[in-house]
Amino acid sequence: MQCDKCRKEAVLFQEYSGLHLCNQHFEADFERKAKHEIRSHHWLVPGDHIAVALSGDANSNALLCFLKKLTSGRRDIRVSAIIIDEGRRDNRDPGIGREITGLPGTECIRVSFAEKIGISADEIADWKGIVLAGTYCRVIRSWLLNKTAIEHGVTKLASDNDLDDMAASVMKNILQGNPEILIPADRIGPDKIPLIHPFITIPKKEVALYAALCTGDYDTSRCPSTSEPFEKDVRELLDTFTLRHPATKYALMNLKKTLDRTCFTKVDSIHFCERCGEPAEGLCMSCRIIDEVTAHGS
Repeated sequence: MQCDKCRKEAVLFQEYSGLHLCNQHFEADFERKAKHEIRSHHWLVPGDHIAVALSGDANSNALLCFLKKLTSGRRDIRVSAIIIDEGRRDNRDPGIGREITGLPGTECIRVSFAEKIGISADEIADWKGIVLAGTYCRVIRSWLLNKTAIEHGVTKLASDNDLDDMAASVMKNILQGNPEILIPADRIGPDKIPLIHPFITIPKKEVALYAALCTGDYDTSRCPSTSEPFEKDVRELLDTFTLRHPATKYALMNLKKTLDRTCFTKVDSIHFCERCGEPAEGLCMSCRIIDEVTAHGS
């Protein structure tokens, strides 16, 4: 097929827009969407030190390349990579993104589960079982990213979540009867580095294609412990429904944005974790998990 904008060979058909796009026009469209999200949320300001959690998959590789390209002419913004070695057998090696961090001016910060908490992801799976291991590893990874970011003066953590991730999160919370989670409480914990999400309006397959064009990597696989069973079912449901209704995931993303603009939560009626400031009674689940794992690993 030919590109609808220049008649060159197309590399992508966007079902939701009806457009066939060549390499050049696909990259322009992709970067336009990501830049729009950054501008509309004021996510980049002079003096920022942005860190990307580089896991070796297509999304994190694409995000690092995009941010390096976006800030290449700015001396007032730093972009770094944080690599978390979970210590997991038969999974992608986060070191495969090492050549990407070789981009000029990219600092690579490496930390590991074993080094920081005294236990690896595989040991957690042996200890807690494969079902709970996913939850434990997500909590520990998030905690380590935030802790490492603070130690290195990072002002914002860049999340590689895409449209598919955000739509699944919206649908999951609606089906589980937790719509209030979708509405921000306008409160950030005292030791929390803010998150930015440049790819939240871009489908996963387009993020993977952008990564392939930038780095040659088209790895869209997910860690086997990443999603719990309910979330996996939600993702499969959305993928199937989107085949017949291409704009479904965009509609869910727009629903969240509408809730953000038109609804609010009463902060006075919400209890927050006494340690990290997340909504919870007493200590939140994440803080309890960190305490448990730290005690076990020591």
